[in-house]
Amino acid sequence: MKKTWEMGRQELPYERFLRFGPENLTEAELLAIIIRTGTKEKSALQLAGEVLQLAKYPKEGLLGLYNVKLADLKRIKGIGEVKAVKLKCLAELSRRMSVATASEGISFHTSNQVAEYFMETLRHRATECVVLACLDAKGQMIAERKLSDGSVKMALISPREIFLEALECKAVNILLVHNHPSGDPTPSRADIDLTESVRELGDKMDIPLLDHIVIGDNRYFSFKESSWGRRISAEL
Repeated sequence: MKKTWEMGRQELPYERFLRFGPENLTEAELLAIIIRTGTKEKSALQLAGEVLQLAKYPKEGLLGLYNVKLADLKRIKGIGEVKAVKLKCLAELSRRMSVATASEGISFHTSNQVAEYFMETLRHRATECVVLACLDAKGQMIAERKLSDGSVKMALISPREIFLEALECKAVNILLVHNHPSGDPTPSRADIDLTESVRELGDKMDIPLLDHIVIGDNRYFSFKESSWGRRISAEL
């Protein structure tokens, strides 16, 4: 009788992990282990399937979990605040690991590579985010600092704040990157003014600003590629 029960019993994701390793588990099974417990009506695996159903844009599955809102996760019966927070932390850890891996071997002296590196992180954001990338002498990124996140106007960002961060990170060169939620990467007057101020101060402090890149929706604007915004500045 016991043998018959064991043969008909469905193997749980945790047990499959121990037998076959994580590389042989589905995304739903991996999430089920994080979720750990289900409800009376649904198993942890079924809850994981519902979570993955929410992750559809801009990417499906685990890669899309980063863009699922905490409130949407909590609407799933059986996913309370604690589980929802764990899932969002998992998504953030995955993003950071992906970013760290992607940054290896990339030369941040090349504008299109910088834009490609930041594109997926910034282009879908509904608010403006300004990032400072601190580089070593070989153009490798040694630190990434978020200077503002929200509706903060570019004109309110201080060059002093930028270089305090750069000095703390022992940067040899720096890059500025920010997004335009409208999807249009054309720089504003404030973008141009800040770029000119930071570039001038960077030359004096011997920490050059290599570029300022504005991220749009699958488009970008590079101040370096546009001769530091001279044409745009003239039009404004």
